[in-house]
Amino acid sequence: MFLGRDRELAFLEELHDSGKPELFVLYGRRRVGKTELLQQFCGSRRAVYFLAAQVREKDNLRAFRDALAAALDDAMLANVEFPDWTAALNVAAERAKDQRLVVVLDEFPYLCEGTKGLTSQLQRFWDTRGKRSELLLVLCGSQVSFMENEVLAERSPLFGRRTAQRRLEPLSPMDALGFFPEWKVRERVLAYAILGGMPAYLRRFETGRTLAENVYRECLRPEGYLFDEVQFLLKSELTTPATYNSILAAIARGCDKVGDIALAVGVDSTTANKYLTTLRELQLVDREVPLTDPDPLRSRKGSYRIADRFLAFHFRHIQPHGSMIHAGRGQKVLEEFIEPDLERLFDEARVDFMLAHLHKEAAELVGDELAEIGRFPGLFVRAVARTQRGNGVAAIVIPEGGQSTAALENELAEVQRAFGPKLVKLVYGLGARAERPLEVERVPEGELL
Repeated sequence: MFLGRDRELAFLEELHDSGKPELFVLYGRRRVGKTELLQQFCGSRRAVYFLAAQVREKDNLRAFRDALAAALDDAMLANVEFPDWTAALNVAAERAKDQRLVVVLDEFPYLCEGTKGLTSQLQRFWDTRGKRSELLLVLCGSQVSFMENEVLAERSPLFGRRTAQRRLEPLSPMDALGFFPEWKVRERVLAYAILGGMPAYLRRFETGRTLAENVYRECLRPEGYLFDEVQFLLKSELTTPATYNSILAAIARGCDKVGDIALAVGVDSTTANKYLTTLRELQLVDREVPLTDPDPLRSRKGSYRIADRFLAFHFRHIQPHGSMIHAGRGQKVLEEFIEPDLERLFDEARVDFMLAHLHKEAAELVGDELAEIGRFPGLFVRAVARTQRGNGVAAIVIPEGGQSTAALENELAEVQRAFGPKLVKLVYGLGARAERPLEVERVPEGELL
């Protein structure tokens, strides 16, 4: 199943058909779907897809030679020994001749581990041969910090050579629902609430089982695919994951200010800030300042939240109960801690759907582009936006249980104090239609709801 990457595929096709040499850098977190995207793209094209391994340089060079020989159906290449990557890529450029050839070096950081100065070799190759070839050369990596600092940054020998770059993001909430076509909308939304938009995680839940069975099998057993996944992620990106673990756990427990996080972890605020900055750069944590704050740049109201749904689920429900899970009591964790929390998870996921709609689709309904979008901690108003003309937008959810509209009036008054009296109100709900579960309605001017 390959879902939700139409835009990325279209861009790769644009590079392929550009008629000029291209050096494209694709990177993003492990499990986000980079390899699947590249293999999908290469499948119908003249392409060499090479997945590097953590082995010595000679072994990777031989494996690349074999991939090149197979892709080009060139038996003569099977006996060639490349002395270095400059020679290997020169042969690829020569074999391309006057016809486009895609060359993908996946897990590029592994190649750099085995070959000191590889980025300098690539710079020389591109400057002397690559930029006059028919190559579409793709450098792909899962170590986000490495790709940004050693490949894309100004200090890198490759700086200025790449013709395009893309950080691949998790799938949108709506795209994530497509992995569970046999489930009702509520179960699909809850699956997203637990797993987020990572394709590799979404594929683990089988629609032939119930949501609870999938959670138990994949998350609440030591053998489960997702049980240790977060630790693998942190170890691949961070040299000292212990403090980061503690910070993420504190945020998951509800500590959302720097001082509270520092106190919970046992470090000073300056140190906590340093770790939080790294987590923000990796897009694992967000710092959100209310749009209603009159001076957001200097605001002390900024709060931290875990940006990834599965990370939040892990630090709220898997890590705190690791001992019980190792003791074979994962079913008890499910029944006593996770199932009572499903309503909160569903509510959080609903806000994600609202924010995604505001970012991508709401402009037409509002009648103006939305310049800023953010969460709002109300009972009714859950998100707000400012249009390019400076007007406000309030995204409203009607809570269960017939709450008094007095709270809504107070929340709207607060939004109007920040944005002015001209306020567009959008009411959101999650319905039962699988093809369009998010329902949105603009409230007529002059009416409360």
